[in-house]
Order: sequence, then structure tokens, then C-alpha cells
Amino acid sequence: MKIIALLGGSGSGKTELSLEIATRFPSIILSLDSLSIYKEIDIVSAKPTLKEREIALHFGIDVIKPNELSNVQIFMSEFQKAKSFAKQENKNLLIVGGSSFYLKSLLSGISPLPLIQQEHKREIANIVEPYNFLEKIDSIYAKNLKKGDTYRIQRALEIYFATNLPPSEYFAKNPPKPILKDCMIFEIFLEREILKKRLELRTKKMLDLGLIDEISTLMQKYGKEQQWIKSVGVKESVEFLEGKIHLQELEELICLHTLQLAKRQKTFNKTQFKEHLRADKSVVFEAICKELKDKE
Repeated sequence: MKIIALLGGSGSGKTELSLEIATRFPSIILSLDSLSIYKEIDIVSAKPTLKEREIALHFGIDVIKPNELSNVQIFMSEFQKAKSFAKQENKNLLIVGGSSFYLKSLLSGISPLPLIQQEHKREIANIVEPYNFLEKIDSIYAKNLKKGDTYRIQRALEIYFATNLPPSEYFAKNPPKPILKDCMIFEIFLEREILKKRLELRTKKMLDLGLIDEISTLMQKYGKEQQWIKSVGVKESVEFLEGKIHLQELEELICLHTLQLAKRQKTFNKTQFKEHLRADKSVVFEAICKELKDKE
């Protein structure tokens, strides 16, 4: 079994390429996407269709409900399931997506979290200004968080209440251990203008498929206080539904914000991972095929 990571900015063609590879080499695919993990969030996530998923078994897709929190532990669990299944079936494992933070977590590892009691959660819920509270107990850890990062602030406070240790001290005593050690990384690179044209077509396709109706239904069913509501494609659609922008602005903003996201993803991949092949889709495809063929 070979484990390969296929990265690239949003809209670069990772899904199509992974499916092409899976048709040539028996493979399991693990999605590295922060929206595809949710059930019901189909169009805006651009997740592989059910028909496309018949080509290869996918993990990390349609795992949790839209009113549940997504976190790195869920992704780790999906990785272990995918790896175990791929090994059992003697297939390769392709880790595919743009949320490279999850891949980084696999390679660097994460610290084990303590057991959180319900009484601790109730105590935290009663804290009026959680970030200010965190600053008082651990200014070093708080300095690395934004005040709006409610998930990490909550996690830090849970650690404190469960262990009576400041988070920075807890993590120093419980360093992360790598979960994935042997993984080749490939990244699709597209010139900005080419990517922009692809994103314009993708955005129009999403709208034709019913993007606005999907977001409207999700908002009515789950409300606006959800983790995914600030995602690119979702937040702009919400603004449109609220009458803050018109249809043309909606298209333009989704394209612009996706381009900006792709740039951040590229920077992250460059700074966080060892040197790897970063090239046009056809070059990446041939390189991955060669790697898998050599291992047959």
C-alpha cells in the first residue's frame, strides 16, 4: 500500500485528477475538505458526486450533520478507517483536498486531549468573556489565538478545567506524535488567470445546480450559528439571501474569495511541508502514476 497526498488550491482540479488515478490504480480516497465532511452540504462543497464515488471508496465525506462541530479528531478517525481499509484491500490511499492543515496534523501529530466532564462544560458556558479568561490563566497561549476563534478558545478552557494546567503547560507535557510518517506529497499548480477562469465556470455551475436553494434550506434548518457558515461560497450566498448583494456581486465575490483562499492554501503548503513536486496537473498526474506503477 502506498499513501500519497494530492494538494492544490480550491478549483485546481484535484477531484478529477484523483478519480483519474483511481481508475488506473486500485485506490481508496480520503477527502481533505472542510465542507465535504458534512452531510447535506453538497453543491457549495463541490464534493464528488455519488456516481464519481463509485469509482473509488471515499472517506471523509458525509460524516457529520451540519449542526455538529467538525474538528481534527474526526479527520484523524477517518484517516485511520481509510488506512485500515486500504491495507486490508491491498489498495493505495490517496489523501486529496485543499484543507492541508489536516494533513499537517497527521504528519506532525496532535496532543491527546483529556476527558472533559459535563460539569466543566457548564462552568465554561458561564464565563462571560472566554478569551479574556484565557488571557488571565495563560497569556502565552492566548496570544496565538484570535478572539473570534471560539473553537480553540473552548478547547483551551476545557483543558484548563479538566487538568488545572494552563494549556501551554499541558501541551508541553503532552507533545504531539506523528501519525503518518511515509507520505509523498504532490501539488497541482495553476497560473492565476487559468485558475480564475476555472473558478468562474465552477461558480456558474454551482448556481445552476441550485447553490442558493441549498444554502437557504440549510439556514432554515440549522440557523446561522454554525461552523461552516463563514466558508467561502456559503457566506456570500447568505449575504445574497439577506439582500445585501445582487447576483452578479455574488458570483464575483465567490470567485474573488476562492482565489484568495487558493493563495493562502499555496502559501501554507509551501511553508508547512517539505519540498515536493508542484506542477501542472498533467505533470502531477504522470508523476503519481509513475510512483504507483513503480510500487506495483
